[in-house]
Amino acid sequence: MGIEPQVFTADPSLVVDMAISTAEFQTVAGLVARNFGIHLADGKKAMMGCRLVKEVRRSGCRSFAEFYREFLVDPSPETLSMLANALSTNHTYFNRESNHFWMFRDEVLPEVLRQQERLGRRDLRVWCAAASTGEEPYTLAMLIRDALLARGPGWRGGLLATDLSHEALQTARRGIYPAADALELPNTMYRRYFRELPSGDAAIIPELKADVVFRRFNLMNTVYPFREPFQVVFCRNVMIYFEEPIKRQVVQRIYDVTAPGGWLFVGHAETVTGLGSEFRAVRPGVYRRVG
Repeated sequence: MGIEPQVFTADPSLVVDMAISTAEFQTVAGLVARNFGIHLADGKKAMMGCRLVKEVRRSGCRSFAEFYREFLVDPSPETLSMLANALSTNHTYFNRESNHFWMFRDEVLPEVLRQQERLGRRDLRVWCAAASTGEEPYTLAMLIRDALLARGPGWRGGLLATDLSHEALQTARRGIYPAADALELPNTMYRRYFRELPSGDAAIIPELKADVVFRRFNLMNTVYPFREPFQVVFCRNVMIYFEEPIKRQVVQRIYDVTAPGGWLFVGHAETVTGLGSEFRAVRPGVYRRVG
């Protein structure tokens, strides 16, 4: 077992020793897998140390070994939440895998709205199941708002955006982003739905923020407690972190809360084919519920 480099705080007299033993890593990786479905391969030990160093410092512990004994051997719900925040990957940006958004706007939304009209309904339910810091659900909300306004009065669009990480959701609820990031969207969307701030950032307008409900939700939950099914679910770039048995469970639960004929979008590098559910592939990363 090698010793990893020590990490120094701002005060050079205080040293946080982030050496992680194999047994400690395996215990924490097991906690993360059981509670959040995230698989940490053996080569992720250094990543774990980098992600947890802030929490070790915050706790007052002088080493990961001390932190492990104090907090991770028998973790509290608060500690598990901290692990979720620290070890979740929240890499995202506006217009990521943009062809999905334009397919949602040009093909999926018109068809879903026509189907709702045939059913005598004027509502739409969309779930963004891996909302991260908000870029994806806000983009969807912009497209939904444009479509419903063009459809005329009386329509209600509900967008639920969930994530595992409290910290990511706090960023999403603030709705403030570097203007250069927001400008990855088409200019018409940027001008309509952002307000430029003196700081150089861009803030989501209040009307759009009101269209999105952010909630913490763990896809590992055995029950998805939604009162009505969703016509569209976006669950992109999260299942790549799951082992296949967890993927099967999550996909089946998503299927169960998707309306008949409803749509599922996953990441371009992901597939739900062969996982046992009755989702039919339509395009890369796009599926429809059969039945």
